[in-house]
Amino acid sequence: MRITVNGEAREVEADVRTTLLDLLREHLGLTGAKKGCDHGQCGACTVLVDGRRINACLSLAVMHEGDEVVTIEGLGTPDHLSPLQAAFLHHDGFQCGYCTPGQICSATAMLDEVAQGWPSHVSDDLDHVVLDDMEIRERMSGNICRCSAYPTIVAAIREVAEADGALAEAAE
Repeated sequence: MRITVNGEAREVEADVRTTLLDLLREHLGLTGAKKGCDHGQCGACTVLVDGRRINACLSLAVMHEGDEVVTIEGLGTPDHLSPLQAAFLHHDGFQCGYCTPGQICSATAMLDEVAQGWPSHVSDDLDHVVLDDMEIRERMSGNICRCSAYPTIVAAIREVAEADGALAEAAE
């Protein structure tokens, strides 16, 4: 199958039962996305497919023929971190670090969803989304942190959202 991962076109042979997570980790050596629960309940395996966040453990690799997949390894480098990676470091938005790649991938897509005006279950105004802490928590609820670093994760996301102007109207 042909798939683009982190901007690089790849041709990979894999059994049709191989999950996207196993393809990334075992066939391509990209171990950032973690196998937490293998049931789509923890979010540790979150990656971006064509800009949308998915649980890679629930998706068969063959479903992504021709898709653009971005993992934590494709969001930034140690010398040039993405804004969210830098904010997670600044706010200590991790403890053990196991969920951090999934949290950052999910938050990256979540900020894009907000920019596109997608409401959530707690959005007060369906026509105009304001990204406050409750909105961040709701939108990130599919990503579990067993160390309970939630306050610092929310702070990191809030910092990036403020820099992008997504929180500007929440202060009004």
